[in-house]
Amino acid sequence: MTDSSLFALLNEIGIIEQLARTRFERGQPDGLRLPQFTVLNHLVRLGDGRGPAQLARAFQVGKPTMTHTLQRLEERGFIRLDPDPADARGKRVMLTEAGRARRDAAVRWINDDLAPVATHLGMAPAAALPALAALREALDQARDSATPG
Repeated sequence: MTDSSLFALLNEIGIIEQLARTRFERGQPDGLRLPQFTVLNHLVRLGDGRGPAQLARAFQVGKPTMTHTLQRLEERGFIRLDPDPADARGKRVMLTEAGRARRDAAVRWINDDLAPVATHLGMAPAAALPALAALREALDQARDSATPG
């Protein structure tokens, strides 16, 4: 049986993710984990001020998992949890300057560390971005309409 090209594409992306995750985490001098980095990156890209439950939905993880990640980031001074002005019981996640600097350092490390690997692509990394971004957007839009199967 031949796998579909869509499955093959997603399989390759999954393998790439595993290899990249391992390389990223092994290369961080302070033990920054990829889930922690992705939260910092999300806050830089889309802005801070979201609640833990909103972040858990965005990352498709349970609230306890997100709470654990946020606790680790707060302990390191990369975020702070402010009271939600609209709901005294809630919190808002705010990126600190140290968090922004740590995210930026990780991005520089990725660029430096993986530049030699990228030469094997046969194209500039930017050339692959439109197709991957379109796939991500389609999956993101389909996220809430997906039914368990």
